[in-house]
Amino acid sequence: MDFSGKAGIVTGGANGIGAAVARGYVARGGKIVIVDRDTAAGKALAASLGAAALFRAADVTKAADVAAYVKAAQDRFGAIDCFHNNAGIEGRVARLAEYEEDVFDQIMAVNVKGVFLGLRHVLPVMIAAGRGAVVNTASIAGLVGSPGMAVYSASKHAVNGFTKSAAGEVGPHGIRVNSVCPGPIATRMIEEVSRQVSPNNPKSVEERYSAGIPLRRYGTAEEVANLVLFLFSDLASNMTGGEYTVDGGRTASPAGVSGSSTQ
Repeated sequence: MDFSGKAGIVTGGANGIGAAVARGYVARGGKIVIVDRDTAAGKALAASLGAAALFRAADVTKAADVAAYVKAAQDRFGAIDCFHNNAGIEGRVARLAEYEEDVFDQIMAVNVKGVFLGLRHVLPVMIAAGRGAVVNTASIAGLVGSPGMAVYSASKHAVNGFTKSAAGEVGPHGIRVNSVCPGPIATRMIEEVSRQVSPNNPKSVEERYSAGIPLRRYGTAEEVANLVLFLFSDLASNMTGGEYTVDGGRTASPAGVSGSSTQ
């Protein structure tokens, strides 16, 4: 997995999975544009990675912001070889009958429109170059139902729909599009879900969720990043349109498909 001479973009790149991808990409010789609303964390990460990294603050739901980070990548590095369409939010843990419309709109704006806009602005650059690899961050909640997180689940099903459709459209141009579907990963997102599920004892949520995972633990951001980097690489040159789980076996066993699942 050598990314020497290759430039990439990662949205939601200041923390968690996105940050792990940025670090791994640069460690393997690549150059990366880190996109996030968290300016402090994004600038700090880019500074730690040196000249191979550039930070751009952006709201992925705004077309002008997306166009700006795409232009920044082209201006600084001359190309976009890899794109991790990763930014996402979890919303609220609540039954559909109790779900607020404004929270629904927020989730759909970031998780669905943000992914669409990323594809809409990056794919033309890749088509013009005749090459590229895209990885969208979905979730195992985009493969199975997730009671209490139905809106999040619906948004991640949409991400997988984008992945399969885009793969068919741009494959003839030499571009691959895949999605990763993490199970519970030890990041801020699952911590926030745990606090919502059990405010007085969030640690109990991890214990309960882990009991439904064959490997009996949460994954790490680095484990997801390893899969993303593999899908970016030439080692995955015949892989496109796929939905790849990194979930400790959670979706492989009947006990593993109930309850909340987040990236």
